Amino acid sequence: MDIQWDAKSLIIDGHRVVPAMGEMHYSRIPEAEWRGELEKMKEGGINILATYILWNHIEEVEGQFDWSGQRNLRKFLKLCKEVGMAVVIRIGPWCHAEVRLGGIPDWVFTKECETRTEDPVFMELSTYWYRQVFTQVQGLQWKDGGPIISCQFDNEYHGHGSYLMSLKKIANEIGFNLPFYTRTGWPELASPIPYGEMLPLFGDYADGFWERSIVEAAGDYWQAFHFKSHRIGADMGNLEGRKYEEKKVKQEDEQYYPYFTCELGGGMVPSYHRRVYLYPEDAYSMAVVKLGSGSNLLGYYMYHGGTNPEGKLTYLNEIQNTIATNYSDLPVKTYEFQAPLGEFGQKNPHYYTLRKLHLFMKTFGEMLAPMDAYFPVVNHQPKQGDDSFLRWSYRSFNDSAFVFINNYERLQNLTDKKNIQFNVCGVQFPQKAITIPAGTMAILPVNIRVEDIKIKYATAQIITRERNSQGRMQLFLQKLNGVDAELCINGKTMKRVKPRGEVHPVYQSELVDVFLLTDEQANHYHMEPEQTVKATKVNFRKVKEAGPLRTITIGVSKVAEAPIDADFNDAAVYLIDVPSHEGLLDIEYQGDVARLYANGKFISDNFYNGRHFQYGLWRLPKDCTQMELRILPIQKNAPIYFPREADHTPGEKVITVNHLTK
Repeated sequence: MDIQWDAKSLIIDGHRVVPAMGEMHYSRIPEAEWRGELEKMKEGGINILATYILWNHIEEVEGQFDWSGQRNLRKFLKLCKEVGMAVVIRIGPWCHAEVRLGGIPDWVFTKECETRTEDPVFMELSTYWYRQVFTQVQGLQWKDGGPIISCQFDNEYHGHGSYLMSLKKIANEIGFNLPFYTRTGWPELASPIPYGEMLPLFGDYADGFWERSIVEAAGDYWQAFHFKSHRIGADMGNLEGRKYEEKKVKQEDEQYYPYFTCELGGGMVPSYHRRVYLYPEDAYSMAVVKLGSGSNLLGYYMYHGGTNPEGKLTYLNEIQNTIATNYSDLPVKTYEFQAPLGEFGQKNPHYYTLRKLHLFMKTFGEMLAPMDAYFPVVNHQPKQGDDSFLRWSYRSFNDSAFVFINNYERLQNLTDKKNIQFNVCGVQFPQKAITIPAGTMAILPVNIRVEDIKIKYATAQIITRERNSQGRMQLFLQKLNGVDAELCINGKTMKRVKPRGEVHPVYQSELVDVFLLTDEQANHYHMEPEQTVKATKVNFRKVKEAGPLRTITIGVSKVAEAPIDADFNDAAVYLIDVPSHEGLLDIEYQGDVARLYANGKFISDNFYNGRHFQYGLWRLPKDCTQMELRILPIQKNAPIYFPREADHTPGEKVITVNHLTK
């Protein structure tokens, strides 16, 4: 298939597409689980996978490359091809990814060179690294029939564009030859790169573990919940207190590039000082806003959580006590990220809600891609929690349009919006003003044609269309909770239409059946029914009380430092019987930091934020019959942000332990 791009979108074999891209780090997931997790991503509507290739995961010891097991990139890429997943590789040399030193091995910092610059020594080392990566990808590029469609160089770079161009030149000379190349569009470069050399990709997050503040809703993340014409997120790259200004025109004239994202927050990992707790609505709301603001590729970071692999010399998590990339202290093992797919492949609620957006993008992408975005609310400067107007936009081309609604903002209590009518492409609807309930996020069709029907408008969300086994076209809409479904199709207006599921249409033409689904039916459209999760109590007992409290120190980045291994000698200790080597262990507890051990080996950790601590029991050693849980108590007035869901009463306790099976 031929892949091209222009100012609007990707074009595959002459057709415009609006893909969904999900980040999953292959080296953070056991090799045996790759296929199943890729299939879940594909079922969730992801058609492009993005993955960092982390240098220190591969060459932690200078000259010793480890491409085996869960580090086996070539095997992973071949598997992506088998399941039909296109791939974007992000090859550094610096990635961040909450990895020690941003992914650059410790030994590089002994070479007396300036990293992430055109320093000849660093360029030579980067060439050396890129050659190793190429041994894994050779023959698997798109031109060879492989899955790799693009490559990103470095990450969140704010220096001179010539550095990125030098990296691209190295890659091309080695043999990288891909349909397009990318870079993160934030922060603004000190000097630009030539037009068309790399597509700038953007993003937004609902909250950030990197935020220095320890108060709720700190920062400017609220802007991610407003439709806007400019692309860069207000708090993207806000590390070390740096703020990057939002600008409507970038140095490279972003208007001439397609509007793509690579880091739309699918969740967030808690850091030690900031225990972010994300909601499913956060990711879904931001995705609707990004589409409604003109984006034609939604890329989630992360879409799938993971677990840091074993290091040979050190732990591989980001911490403050290192020479570089020391913004925060992150968990040693877990990189769960509260993503649509969890660390152990759990399907979280936003896996399902985002899926229906991806269905829409896939089936209506060619129609959506050329549409420009319009922002009817003018001369209004929003602020955090602004509840004075309904947030909406529309995208249109000729007389067809989609209306995007977002009456939601994280941690803010937006109210119902009354007396709402829309006027888009000459269509005023619905016939009588309606109320848009708090929390509503939706995409409504205007003048959309499907075969022999024309939907003049609908106050129901458009989901997908497909042909049934008899070749008849079927169109699926979703009734919005609290909003009467009013459909105007082929000149006929139907009011207060009730959902009738996937079997009984609410309207039929000669060629098309129109169905109206409930929210639950839309979220699980054409999916096998989920098996009921069974929770069985697991035996546990406390065998040691916590000892003296540690002194919480402030690190070089001016935030609280996480405990080290020795601190857990004074932790409270619980013994947990292993109920099985299948299913999930689910620990409801309260404390500061918890660590789990199997046969004396440290296997997982959790920075308490009110959520349960889970572990995939199939990863345990087969001879493990008992686990040890160590918990450090919460300390009074600790310099830590705990979310409202967390009980930050000083102390620690295990409330219950369950075995979750299907």
